[in-house]
Amino acid sequence: QMKLVESGGGLVQPGGSLRLSCAASGRTFTMGWFRQAPGKDREFVAAIRYGGSTYYADSVKGRFTISRDNAKNTVYLQMNSLKPEDTDIYYCAAQSVQTFATVSTASYDYWGQGTQVTVSS
Repeated sequence: QMKLVESGGGLVQPGGSLRLSCAASGRTFTMGWFRQAPGKDREFVAAIRYGGSTYYADSVKGRFTISRDNAKNTVYLQMNSLKPEDTDIYYCAAQSVQTFATVSTASYDYWGQGTQVTVSS
């Protein structure tokens, strides 16, 4: 069973930066980051295919950068210019087969435990 382990969350002031990491226990195809606030649906943040193509939610374009190291089975999310509305639990996700879908939670087979990101002064 694939295991995803996230790290890098924490408390940061508005305008600051954080880098999230997610290490998978095996090879994956598309990997993504989602976020969820209490009582709300989990929403797409960013995704990256095995070959490096990237996709972003409009709300994070120009501020967040997703990248991956296939040799380490690890995906990263560099978050800059953070805003209070970025406060959420961030989840890493991975697909076990290659698909065209990247935004839907239903297209991902494995999920991490989540890491809290809080943006506050």
